[in-house]
Amino acid sequence: MQTDRPDPVILVDADACPVKDEVYRVAERYGVAVTIVANSFIRIPDDPLIDRVIVSDGFDAADDWIAERAGDHVLVITADILLAERCLAAGAAVLGPKGVPFTTASIGGAVATRAIMADLRAGGEQIGGPAPFTRADRSRFLQAMDAAVRRLKKPR
Repeated sequence: MQTDRPDPVILVDADACPVKDEVYRVAERYGVAVTIVANSFIRIPDDPLIDRVIVSDGFDAADDWIAERAGDHVLVITADILLAERCLAAGAAVLGPKGVPFTTASIGGAVATRAIMADLRAGGEQIGGPAPFTRADRSRFLQAMDAAVRRLKKPR
């Protein structure tokens, strides 16, 4: 069955992304194009499905590039909560590198928590950073990304 939907695309906020290799593996399995977006050179596999975009080092340049291209045929991989919010508003699916999807139901709480933590840090509070990335996180990411790509490829 032919549809007028664009082919799915994966956009990766890549500067601090710990799961780029996993993204490449899942994308290759499903034949989905990947664009790695970063402020500086990042090595990518020699694969026609994988592209690299280097944006300026301006504030939020990578986020702006990704958000401008987000839509209902796009899966965005990012840990950036504000970028996730922008991409969800544009209709994209968004997945964090620990395998937890950002959804329209969860993004409000994530944004609020981010704001509270920023206020605490600005007030001089000593708070810890995120928990270390684990093998369980990597496994959860692979499962969640596989499911997200299958949903994107499904005809509507």
